[in-house]
Amino acid sequence: MSKNKEKNPNRIGFWPMLLWNANGISAAVNVVLLSFLTLYCTNALGLSAALVGTILMVSKIFDGVTDILAGYLVDKTNTKLGRGRPYDLCILGLWFTTWLLFSVPEQYTTTVKCVWIFACYAMCQSVFRTFMNAAGVPYMVRAFNNQQKYVKISSWGGLITTFGVMIFNVIFPTFYSKVLDDAAGWSRMIMCLAIPMAIIGIMRFFFIPEKYDVDAGTEQLKLADVVTLFKTNKNVIPIIVLQFAVGIGSNLTVSTYYFLYIVKNVEISGVMSLFSIVAMVTMVFYPVILKKVSTKSLIQAGFGFSVISAVINFIAGDNLVLLAAGGICMGVGTLPCSYMLSILCIDCADYNEYLGKKRMEATISSVVGLGNKLGAAFGTFLIGILLTSAGFDGTLAVQPDSAVMMIRLCYAVVPVIFYILGGISLNFFKIDKMKGEITKVNEERRAAKVLPD
Repeated sequence: MSKNKEKNPNRIGFWPMLLWNANGISAAVNVVLLSFLTLYCTNALGLSAALVGTILMVSKIFDGVTDILAGYLVDKTNTKLGRGRPYDLCILGLWFTTWLLFSVPEQYTTTVKCVWIFACYAMCQSVFRTFMNAAGVPYMVRAFNNQQKYVKISSWGGLITTFGVMIFNVIFPTFYSKVLDDAAGWSRMIMCLAIPMAIIGIMRFFFIPEKYDVDAGTEQLKLADVVTLFKTNKNVIPIIVLQFAVGIGSNLTVSTYYFLYIVKNVEISGVMSLFSIVAMVTMVFYPVILKKVSTKSLIQAGFGFSVISAVINFIAGDNLVLLAAGGICMGVGTLPCSYMLSILCIDCADYNEYLGKKRMEATISSVVGLGNKLGAAFGTFLIGILLTSAGFDGTLAVQPDSAVMMIRLCYAVVPVIFYILGGISLNFFKIDKMKGEITKVNEERRAAKVLPD
C-alpha cells in the first residue's frame, strides 16, 4: 500500500474523499434549505416578499462585517488541531440556528417575527457559516498539500457533494409541500433534518487532520497585511466581482415559486433534480480538462452553457422535457464556478507566497465570500422587490399574469445575465499565465525551509 502511495502522490483514496466532503454535503444542503426561507416567510408566516427580502438584505450586509474579521482570525489561528480544522465545529451552530430560523412563533407580531428572522439568520450566516467558509481553504491546503489533490477534492469531491444535494432535492419537496402554510410543521421538519445533517457535517473534524506546514515564513499576520492585500495582489478583485455577480444571480432563484404557480406541481421539482446527474458527470473530467486549460477558462466556458439554459427555460413553461434540458445546461454552466472557486483562492494565496508575503488563505476566502454575500444580499432584496412590484401575493392561490411573467424571467433569464457579467470579470485574473513559475519558486522556498543548516 505504501509503495502504491509513493508511486501515486496525487492519490487521495475513497474514504478520505468521502469524509472530507461530508462537511460539504451538510453545508450545501443547508444552503439549499435556506433558499426556501422566503417561501416559509410568505406562505407560513404571512410576511410580504419585499419585507422578507429587505430583512435578508440587511442581514447579509451585516454578514459582510464579520467576513474580514473571520478571515483575519483564522489566518492567525495556530492550535494543536491546526489552523482551519477547529472551525469545522461551527457546523453544529449552523444547523441549530437554522432550526431556530424556521421556528418563528406564529402568534408573534410582524415586528417580533422580523427581529427573530434577522437575529437567527445573522447568527447562522454571519458567525457560523462565515468562520466555516474562512477556514475551509486553510484546512484543505494543510490536509492535502498537493495541487492535483486540490483539483480532485474540488471536482470529484464536488461530485459527491452535488449527489448528496440532489438526493435532498428529490426528497425534500415531498415533505415541505405538506407544510407550506403550517409554521409549526416547518419547525418539526427542519429539526428532523438538522440533527442528522449536523452529525454528517462534523465527521471531517474527527477523521481528517492537518498534516502539512505550507507557510514558508514565520512572521505573524498583522492587521495591516489585510489592508495591503488589495494593493499587492490585485488578482483577488476579479474573483470578488465574480462572486458578487454570482451571489446576485443565485439568490434570484424562484424555482419553488415556478413549480408551484407555473408547473403547478411542487413535488415534481424533486424528480426534475434527478436530471442534474447528467451535468454532474462533467465534473469527473475536470482534473483532465484542467491539465489543458486554466480554472478561469473552465469557469468562463461553463457560463456559456448558462446562456443556453436561459433560452430553454424561458420558453419551457410547464413542459417538463424542456425544463429538464434547461436544468442540465444550467448545471453544466454553474458547477465549475461552484466547485472550482477554491482553486482560484489558492492561486491567490500562492501568489502572495511568491511575493514573499503571508499566504492569507482565510482572508482571501473571506473577502471573496464577502463579495458573494453582498451579491446575495442585493439578489435577495431584488427578488422581493421584483415579485412584489409584479403583484405577487403569497396568500393568493392564483397569481396575476404580471407575477407569473416575473417568476418566469427570474427563473430563466435574470440570473444568467449576472453570471455572464461575473465571467467577464475573470478576464482581469492574470495568475494563470505565471502559475508554473509561482509553483517552482514556492516549492524551492519550502524545501529550503526544512533543510538542515
